[in-house]
Amino acid sequence: MPRSSNAPASRKRRKRKLKDARGFRGSRSKLYRQATENVDYALAFNYVGRKQKKRQFRRLWISRLSAACGNEGISYHRFMEGLRKAGIELNRKMLSEIAIHDQEGFRAIVGRANAALENS
Repeated sequence: MPRSSNAPASRKRRKRKLKDARGFRGSRSKLYRQATENVDYALAFNYVGRKQKKRQFRRLWISRLSAACGNEGISYHRFMEGLRKAGIELNRKMLSEIAIHDQEGFRAIVGRANAALENS
């Protein structure tokens, strides 16, 4: 019986890793060992990046809201407190979009938040 090798499986494994390394510069996309190291490294940062993206967008929305609230003469913290007391359940993403694209609508929301703060 002839000796069987694992060549098809290992070739497939190497080709898959090199395919994942496409777009890397130089030998990182050509040589198997460097490609393996860099793909593993990239996948680790890919996981971390998906978590950081959520934080970064939340920070962006808060800074946009803070600037928009400053234009209306109220602090971000007081604005959010007023929204809670007024029972307005809009998330920060939607509030920042309203602040950018519909200043009159945002002004009305700020007015409702201010009224809720004065009533409590």
